[in-house]
Amino acid sequence: MKLGIIYAGQGSQVVGMGKSFYPCEIFDQNEDLKELCFNGPLEKLSYTPYTQPCMVMVATIITDLLKEHGIVPDYTAGLSLGEYSALYCAGVFERKQVIDLARFRGKVMQEAVSGIESEMIAVLGMKEELLQDLCHQASSLGVVSISNYNCPGQLVVAGEKKAVEKVKELALENKARRVIALNTSGPFHTSLLKEASLALKERFKKETFHEMKIPVIFNTLGHEIEDQSIPEILEKQVMSPVYFEKSIRYMIDQGVDTIIEVGPGKVLSGFVRKIDRSIQLYQIEDMESLKKTVKALKGE
Repeated sequence: MKLGIIYAGQGSQVVGMGKSFYPCEIFDQNEDLKELCFNGPLEKLSYTPYTQPCMVMVATIITDLLKEHGIVPDYTAGLSLGEYSALYCAGVFERKQVIDLARFRGKVMQEAVSGIESEMIAVLGMKEELLQDLCHQASSLGVVSISNYNCPGQLVVAGEKKAVEKVKELALENKARRVIALNTSGPFHTSLLKEASLALKERFKKETFHEMKIPVIFNTLGHEIEDQSIPEILEKQVMSPVYFEKSIRYMIDQGVDTIIEVGPGKVLSGFVRKIDRSIQLYQIEDMESLKKTVKALKGE
């Protein structure tokens, strides 16, 4: 068995997440996040500056519990925000550090898009080249581009609302199977996040990046790091497309045959199934699913 761990991103948050792992010291050290995770309300939990540290905090708890059971991946990756949890798993960040960075990232991303009327949509059943062309046609109305390459048949478009609405109209005219509005608070992974990228660049100058102990497959590359530094990649990440399908295919090409999704829900598992149905999938979001997964992986 070759194991990959993938971490859910923003949008997967649910009220009650992490509660089954309590008591746990990290919750008591972050009382504001604990209250939001356990009791919501969902509207506040879904606000970017809160969502990001809450998701990362719960992911670090699950990662540490897996390590206590001797379960360490051969490769790791995360969807957007999930990449920070993957870097924690790989030993690049310490726990307090990664939660603080997620707080900062959420804050500067929200500030960067404040006042911009924006939208993100998932476009199902349309070829990448055609959708890129539709984005180009709509770009006279504002910034718009493909922000996520999730899996075969699912692409995400983000940008300024008028331009995204035009892409939606054109996509349906061009026989897209379906277009779904996404519940996000900004046009993430587009050039509109440039200010957030610059703020992260300054922040990273003060941070210590430890040596990577496990290979991380990065969103903006779809493979492992080559001649870039981790800070450079993370700066670029907030305003660049997420190549999730390419990342999973790379993981599989390295021999990974078993993948654990960490985080609420099974969004990423759904993407992986569409990429390669032969992968053995597990998902961990609470103590029950953690115990079930550990038992299965240890053959008990």
